[in-house]
Amino acid sequence: MGAVRTIPIELSSQPAANRKPQEIIVVGFGNTCLTDGGIGVRVVRRLAHDPGTPPGLLALDAGALGFRLISKLKRAQAILIVDVAEFGAPAGTTCLLEWEELALHIKRGGRIAAHESGLVEVLDLARLCGSKQKRLALLAVQPESLDWGENLSAPVSEMLPVVCDQVVDTVLAWQQSAWRSQISRR
Repeated sequence: MGAVRTIPIELSSQPAANRKPQEIIVVGFGNTCLTDGGIGVRVVRRLAHDPGTPPGLLALDAGALGFRLISKLKRAQAILIVDVAEFGAPAGTTCLLEWEELALHIKRGGRIAAHESGLVEVLDLARLCGSKQKRLALLAVQPESLDWGENLSAPVSEMLPVVCDQVVDTVLAWQQSAWRSQISRR
């Protein structure tokens, strides 16, 4: 029996190397003076300086003030927010809430993130200004502490590289999904 040989077939009219990846904004909310409350900011700062960050991932530090980001969010096709959230899990646990789950939880009155009111207001204002994101999600990290302090707690600090990897994996999956969607429309 002969060996099976796989021949890659390029479905796009452009070679893979020439395709521009979909730009996805990754917004890190938080305050680095509130221990674990700074995880979102630390993630985007790390990704912004990592040469291995994939093309098309735009890392933005929102700090605790998100209103200045409205013009950037308005143009975005996809937004991934990174922040802490209380969801009753062990410290350092992550939870990805896509748009529908996020909206449903907020409508039920659930508290999502430490900066939820600012986050909800910024997203609502961006929509009022004509924003048309096709994808939106919150990658939430369960904090151990939100006390004053410049260092992450041990369990959240250990998860920092994992959270960065989860962000990259999500962005790459969204870009792949957008590319497949473009192909199917042709």
